Amino acid sequence: MNNYNRRANHAGSWYSDDGKILDEDLHRYLMSAAKEEISKQNNLRQSSLRAIICPHAGFDYSGPTAAYGYHHLERELSKKDSPIRHILVFHPSHHFYLDGCAVSGAKVLETPLGNLPVDILLREEILNLKGGEFAIMNQNVDECEHSGEMQYPYIAKVQNDANKKKGTTKLIPVLPIMCGSLSNSKESTYGKLLAEIVSRPDVLSIVSSDFCHWGDRFNYQPTPRDNNGKTAQKENTATEIFEFIRDLDQRGMEHISMQQPGAFAQYLKETRNTICGRHAIQTYLNAVVYSKCDSKNTSNNGEDLSLEFVEYAQSSEVRSMRESSVSYASAVARVFQT
Repeated sequence: MNNYNRRANHAGSWYSDDGKILDEDLHRYLMSAAKEEISKQNNLRQSSLRAIICPHAGFDYSGPTAAYGYHHLERELSKKDSPIRHILVFHPSHHFYLDGCAVSGAKVLETPLGNLPVDILLREEILNLKGGEFAIMNQNVDECEHSGEMQYPYIAKVQNDANKKKGTTKLIPVLPIMCGSLSNSKESTYGKLLAEIVSRPDVLSIVSSDFCHWGDRFNYQPTPRDNNGKTAQKENTATEIFEFIRDLDQRGMEHISMQQPGAFAQYLKETRNTICGRHAIQTYLNAVVYSKCDSKNTSNNGEDLSLEFVEYAQSSEVRSMRESSVSYASAVARVFQT
């Protein structure tokens, strides 16, 4: 085991390396999300948060959208009886080829808002799973990947805010899991291995993913007028490219919300939508499905998991083939008592 301190490699570029400025930025995003979400929050039945899906671009672009997921997490952690004791971060690999899953080898995740402890006990449990083939990231691979790192300042921020409300300083340990270029069968295999852990009431999962990357620089430019565009929509009603992109993403989000990894896999095959965290999403979805099917798993008895997307945005509204955009979405997964 490497047991290094994972440095905040993207601080100063993807987000501010000044703790005061960063705290103010995230606070502003969270307060804005809270104002829009308050009516929904008040109507929630008694429930507990189990997972959020959040984007991972630079905070100037994706920070406001990610706040819609982290606002829910801050509320959950602020509860005096919050059961959350472990945080898993499922994230993709953009720079390092990996055909499996790998856990971080770090002992600490550094952020400008304070360092987060890595969940060493949960890491050992996962590495010892029977039939598992989890690798361990080295420091260079870990620090080069931004998709996990873009979650850590938010995790530190909401923990700090929740701890102030509760009068404590104890931090919940975090375990990053990098999901490589997985086949559907491997997504299923890793999901099955992690199902029992993901379903525990004291484990909160964060899935890191942006949505459609549209444009020539992404080698992906379907439109409402071509064959790919027609298969990507229920009805070809979009009049602008950005509307087509929204409809394309929405269809994928529907399969995710319904917790259908098979349907989501077929959607990806048909549309080739450039959702960079698709393997992380699929690994998590498979874990959810297997946890429901496992007769030995009693943690979900009398409970119903609801996965709902709460915010969607695009970096720009594309109207011509010369332009480009990236889509961002946030979702929350809650368990409701039945």
